[in-house]
Amino acid sequence: MKDITWRELGVELPRIMLPNKCVDMSKWSVVACDQYTSEPEYWHRVEGLVGDAPSTLRLVLPEALLSENPGENAAREDDIIKTMQSYLASDTFRTLPCGAMLVRRYLNCGVRTGIVLSFDLERYDYKKGSTSLIRATEGTVEERVKARLSLRRRALIELPHILMLIDDPKKTVIEPLANAKMHREYDFELMEHGGRITGDFIAEENLEGARVALSELAAEQDGRFGKPLLLYAMGDGNHSLAAAKAVWEELKPTLSEAETENHPARFALCELVNVHDDGILFEPIHCLLTNVKPGALEEIAYILAEQNGDVSIGTGNDAPQEFAHVLPFVTKEGAGTITVPAPANRLAVATLQGALEVYIKKTRARLDYIHGEETLKSLARRDGCLGFLLPAMEKAELFTTVILEGALPKKTFSMGEAHEKRCYLEARSLR
Repeated sequence: MKDITWRELGVELPRIMLPNKCVDMSKWSVVACDQYTSEPEYWHRVEGLVGDAPSTLRLVLPEALLSENPGENAAREDDIIKTMQSYLASDTFRTLPCGAMLVRRYLNCGVRTGIVLSFDLERYDYKKGSTSLIRATEGTVEERVKARLSLRRRALIELPHILMLIDDPKKTVIEPLANAKMHREYDFELMEHGGRITGDFIAEENLEGARVALSELAAEQDGRFGKPLLLYAMGDGNHSLAAAKAVWEELKPTLSEAETENHPARFALCELVNVHDDGILFEPIHCLLTNVKPGALEEIAYILAEQNGDVSIGTGNDAPQEFAHVLPFVTKEGAGTITVPAPANRLAVATLQGALEVYIKKTRARLDYIHGEETLKSLARRDGCLGFLLPAMEKAELFTTVILEGALPKKTFSMGEAHEKRCYLEARSLR
């Protein structure tokens, strides 16, 4: 077998930045900015927990706190850049040698193990029909990418909440690193029921086994189903990676060929996880409509009927029908189901989203995506709200589905619930 380099595998071994030992890690690390989007009270609570301590909360802009006033958002971005400058000038960070971080996240469902690496944005394409080495697993919403561009263009450092997946059922790449020579860099309890997390640094010379195993996995999977190699599939954070890609494409024409090869903006720091890891659970992402008017449920059912044929609204106790999509809903008035007997789409999420997209274009309703069944039910019982519960997809089918059918409908699945998402912790210089 040909010896494949890290770069040919779409990887660059990073120099990871961590906060200095004097920093309180439980206040430093906060959950991804795209979580709790309908619960600003969560982020206000985190603000109180962090106080004046150094924290990644000061380096990101939670989506729940985005304002409709562009000037207010711009002022927050200015504050973030100033904080980055302050942290760098005050030696808040320490920089490790070239290598990777083996991360273990202890959750109720088990231990999720991943390795933090930098990935080559030249090998990533989130557009529909992509055949790149790194691909989106779900539809990418351009507006959500645009919302991240301004901050990414100006950022001095990056902090990843991105989880990237490999399809390694024999567990040959990441799992054996438990036996590598490493040094414990952090071990603490995350805030807000996030569980315990540990990080062990592995130097470049001790990562050769992982590189060889990843090379063998690539060779084994190349040409699967007669299609181009899909080695890495996005798990979480695709819109952040897409923003990094867009900024790189803007910058690239201004660089020389030599600069292009190794410019920091060409790469993005991510955590690589095996989709077969025991700590990876695929959870559904539910849909919440707010600012809905009376009759919204019937109007959505009418749109579904236009797109799929006859539908029926029931009490929630209807017997399931083969091939039908049964879409449970929750409102302040109660719960029930909309049944689509002959759906035009294979996935229930595609059937529902096709109707919701038409509905929100015709009304002033807002669509949000919610992690957790109980959270959805609680929010959907508020005035002017309507929630839909969606099923989870089988994680073992992810790569096969993306290879054969392309990116799934947006928000088809979630790797765990909101408190189990990746937290900001490691950083990397972009300058």
